[in-house]
Amino acid sequence: MGYDDVLCMGCNTASANADVLATALRLGNDGRRHLYRLTNHTQRDFVAVNDRLDPALLELMAAWPNNPAIVYNIAYDVWASNDIGDALFHNWAHSRNLLQIVFTDPGARTFYRDWEQVASNSVAGFRLNHGRSSDHPRIQRVLGDLLTVAPEFTRLWERHDPRGKAMEQKRFYHRDVGELTLPMQTFDVRSSPGQELVVYHAAPNSGSAQALTLLGSLSATNNPSRTEENDIWS
Repeated sequence: MGYDDVLCMGCNTASANADVLATALRLGNDGRRHLYRLTNHTQRDFVAVNDRLDPALLELMAAWPNNPAIVYNIAYDVWASNDIGDALFHNWAHSRNLLQIVFTDPGARTFYRDWEQVASNSVAGFRLNHGRSSDHPRIQRVLGDLLTVAPEFTRLWERHDPRGKAMEQKRFYHRDVGELTLPMQTFDVRSSPGQELVVYHAAPNSGSAQALTLLGSLSATNNPSRTEENDIWS
């Protein structure tokens, strides 16, 4: 029996108290919200997924030549990225789904220098999104695929640890420019509920800043013309 099943059994008992249960389980804020959704203690805050990309946001991202920026949905599909974002993620050669990159790209453990932390936080965030919109077909498809092919994902998924983003920076190793340590900011895209914008930057005058500048130059020189992306929903 899973963690969610235990919580739901508790909520069906007339005397069940979500706050007491959350305290007994030592849940953090995200875990408490997840519990409340499962127990209907508060109105379930399903994400009304909006696949529309805001043109103004795309223009803003394009104006950041030295700041990799990506927009992704609740299933971690990257819907938009600027040129240097494409360059940072190797032009999405493996996949445009961040979870698939982390768990199925053979080079992921080299690319993400703190792979274990990235993997754990990614699954925790996906678990939180699953609690909000478990019936969404794209979430179901990504979950099913990863449970089938990625044992490390399955191990982390079975922890039942829903959490929002916790990392404030990521360390990468890029084959063209070497090591990068990039602080990151994450924003909800209010014009398109369910989407998040992540913007990376480097500390001024650091080696990572020099590497980002080089990456931007390489991207401007070698960036292939953008072509229509494959339909990830097919």
